[in-house]
Amino acid sequence: MTKVIGVRFRTAGKIYFFSPGKLEVETGDKVIVETARGVEFGSVVTGPKEVEDDKITQPLKSVIRLATDEDKKKEEKIKELQDFISRFSANASKSKQATSRKRALEKIQLDEIKPSSRKYPYIDFRPNREIGNEVLTVEGLSKTIDGEKILDNISFTLGREDKVAFVGGNEFAKSILFKILIGEMEPDEGTYKWGVTTSQAYFPKDFGGEFDNDYNITEWLTQYSEEKDVTYVRGFLGRMLFSGEDGVKKVAVLSGGEKVRCLLSKMMISGANVLLLDEPTNHLDMESITALNNGLIKFPGVLLFTSRDHQIVQTTANRIMEILPDGSLIDKITTYDEYLESDEMARKRTVYTADREGDED
Repeated sequence: MTKVIGVRFRTAGKIYFFSPGKLEVETGDKVIVETARGVEFGSVVTGPKEVEDDKITQPLKSVIRLATDEDKKKEEKIKELQDFISRFSANASKSKQATSRKRALEKIQLDEIKPSSRKYPYIDFRPNREIGNEVLTVEGLSKTIDGEKILDNISFTLGREDKVAFVGGNEFAKSILFKILIGEMEPDEGTYKWGVTTSQAYFPKDFGGEFDNDYNITEWLTQYSEEKDVTYVRGFLGRMLFSGEDGVKKVAVLSGGEKVRCLLSKMMISGANVLLLDEPTNHLDMESITALNNGLIKFPGVLLFTSRDHQIVQTTANRIMEILPDGSLIDKITTYDEYLESDEMARKRTVYTADREGDED
């Protein structure tokens, strides 16, 4: 039995956090938090590491009780419906079923669920130009670094509706491929060609160099905007929760999460119709991850991305690529869950990678 540090949970697309006081419970226990706002479902977290990214932890006068079996059944039903809607709402063959489940979800009475006051960024990538049929052709790309074969004869072609998630544990190879495709690195062999209607915006995994300057936030973003009007630029910053005096804050002193929000502002203001994102959820809180997930789902252009967030990969990608340890490529037109279900070795590689990351943490 351990003392509760906080209660943090996600339901109905909303994120909640409370500092509820003292109660002897086990980590993971389902609880009900009774506050001035109403009654909330929650899951107990007990370590400061689990809540350190929550900047707003308003003390609330609250009473906690363990969730009843009825509470748990309600929560399980909500999650079941939400999972189905999330996965199949864009699937034409299952759209009627998804709509039916949305109605069922609305009928479940949960007087206790109230949204918190924490704010969500507004992430909306709008291309300046519609993308053509020819997007990207990659032929025989190979790259060796320090005697190790990173990419080995990789070839693929992208169409205008492709949203590609690069999965698996070979993170270095994925980053190298992105750097080659964006022109920051040369391949040893092979070629790639972007279509004439394409324009690219890139989110690098290692973005420290982007902010090694003396600009404030507004000045930094203005350099990437065709429209130099300050009001126009500040509008994009406002979407990412930078307001008022935030605009004159020096980029060199920003936190990791603030720098990520700046980079996403840069991608939005670019108007690109092809987005390359290498682990964009690092440093983001749950609200921002949810907003990014929604923005990627709505994006009408082509995506190439990596992410450790299973929900983002599953709800966004319609094509899965995995670079194996030997540098070769697996390429499947499928969802992520279907890819794992159909390939036992892929599941084993995923489990191994997750275990290794847990050890590193």
